[in-house]
Amino acid sequence: MRTTILFLAVLLFAAVAPAGAADDVLRVGSKRFTESYILGELLTQTAAAHGQAEHRQGLGNTAIVLAALQAGSIDVYPEYLGTIDLEILKNPKATSLAQMRAALAPMGLGVAVPLGFNNTYALAMRGDSQLKKLSDLARQPLRFGLSHEFIGRADGWPGLAARYGLTQLPRGLDHGIAYEALAQRQVDVIDIYSTDAKIKRYGMKVLDDDLHYFPRYDAVLLYRLDLPQRFPAAWNALRKLEGRISAEQMIAMNAAVELEGKNFAAVAREWLAPVARKDGARAGLAAKLFGPDLWTLTRQHLVLVLVSVALACLGGIPLGILAALVPRVRQAVLALVGVLQTVPSLALLAMLIPMLGMIGTAPALVALFIYALLPVVRNTCTAILGVPQGMRTAALALGLRPGQRLLYVELPLALPVILAGVKTAAVMSVGTATIAAFIGAGGYGERITIGLALNDNDMLLAGAIPAAVLALLTQLLFEALEKLMSRRAATAN
Repeated sequence: MRTTILFLAVLLFAAVAPAGAADDVLRVGSKRFTESYILGELLTQTAAAHGQAEHRQGLGNTAIVLAALQAGSIDVYPEYLGTIDLEILKNPKATSLAQMRAALAPMGLGVAVPLGFNNTYALAMRGDSQLKKLSDLARQPLRFGLSHEFIGRADGWPGLAARYGLTQLPRGLDHGIAYEALAQRQVDVIDIYSTDAKIKRYGMKVLDDDLHYFPRYDAVLLYRLDLPQRFPAAWNALRKLEGRISAEQMIAMNAAVELEGKNFAAVAREWLAPVARKDGARAGLAAKLFGPDLWTLTRQHLVLVLVSVALACLGGIPLGILAALVPRVRQAVLALVGVLQTVPSLALLAMLIPMLGMIGTAPALVALFIYALLPVVRNTCTAILGVPQGMRTAALALGLRPGQRLLYVELPLALPVILAGVKTAAVMSVGTATIAAFIGAGGYGERITIGLALNDNDMLLAGAIPAAVLALLTQLLFEALEKLMSRRAATAN
């Protein structure tokens, strides 16, 4: 038992230590769309020339990355004035930069370094549409496929629908696949960013905002107020980016990633230090699958699965035993773990970030532990209740106390069913662990989130295939363990 606890402690330290980076590392965050990834790389590489810097990429929507910034898990990330004004500060109308700074200061945050381009929201349709402006959408039988964040944002669908009198019910659609869905006529209207590289490629018609609903979304840096004091050299370098990125340059960088298949770091590096030579052909599935990050992502994924399942066993097996032996709490315990299983993963992660004051491995482990509990608790309870009454009677006749009866009779007989629950939890955790990438905990989900952002099927497969292989290996490992236990039981008899 002591060895197990020590092993878990070592794994937990190995998982959390890198994520909780030392104070001498400047941590840059980014959201889960192409432009934010690229800007995050630009900031990271600029800061890295003056000290240690790391990119916590693809942290999800505004709520998650903002929570990470306030918690100190990141120091800076690229944001847009319209988002800060309407979504973060909840201002009913646009305010000046000075007013934003005054409102953000009590939160320990600041806004500075306008990067030079405006990436506003817009709605787009196929190029053959006869509609030209947003007011033309009213009372039209159209199918809206809008990003989930846009549907819920204060500066998104609710205000837009009210301004233009739109009564259609939008369908949630990931931004990375929206263009293809529109081109394939699965939807008629999508939300876009004005610097999207695919607008021209797909020949989309951007509808005119004739009632001037959308504010300006000038790209800026949202940062912790202590950043300039902690990293003065890096901050001075970041300030030199002010006004240097034009809309045309941003569109070109987005196109280099989405249309030419280059990675975010390479595109940022080329912009910071232009070179005449361009990369070769777009990397295929094999190159992405066996990329240099494979071992790192595998290690991260294994740690997430091993630690979360081990913690679920340490907590779930005693809970299952309690539920089996104490009838009056049985339903309450099973109902509790059942309800926890139904909490949406992203919602749980978003709640855990402010509760734990960090992003990365720690909140991911808590979430995975919660999702792994149900099969362990349920199988343990079922297994204990399934022990034949005759065996309990025989143990009682031998004079065994309740604790001895549990340890020497009930648990050995229940072990195969308990192990089946642990196997289920482990296989489930391999797949569920991919959500950890949304809060910077790494693992194979990092490739999947990038693939979703770019609608890159090869990158999606490069994350999904190793996860599937790991799940299969986990299944085979437990089946081998079950066979070994069966042989030992047969030999003992």
